[in-house]
Amino acid sequence: MKCVAVKENHLYQKAYTKGKKAVGRYTVVYVMKDLKASLLKRAHPLKVSINRVGLTVTKKIGGAVIRNRVKRILREGYRLCEKELPLRRGRIVIIVAREAAKSAKSTDIYSEMKKQFASLGMLDGEV
Repeated sequence: MKCVAVKENHLYQKAYTKGKKAVGRYTVVYVMKDLKASLLKRAHPLKVSINRVGLTVTKKIGGAVIRNRVKRILREGYRLCEKELPLRRGRIVIIVAREAAKSAKSTDIYSEMKKQFASLGMLDGEV
């Protein structure tokens, strides 16, 4: 199933100011509890909690082609984390690409995000 995207600017701003942050070589990850998680759980066909994900790739990274490539790689890295790790649900996750993400592979992003989620306390159990 596709990720549910964060579309509202105020949620990005809240995550930047009040959320927990983990900085890596390729990405910066912000995590914040989602106050609308119960509504989204009721609306979900399987009645499970989900994380809402937002991606930020600025023009400093490059042109439109490069930015879209970086977004695809970030989405794939997060998808792998969600599939392989027992991530906590009901959170807003904002992933900000850094300059080095241009030359990164999805496996590099995945391994970095795994460390970042562990440091942010997003894992339910030890992996």
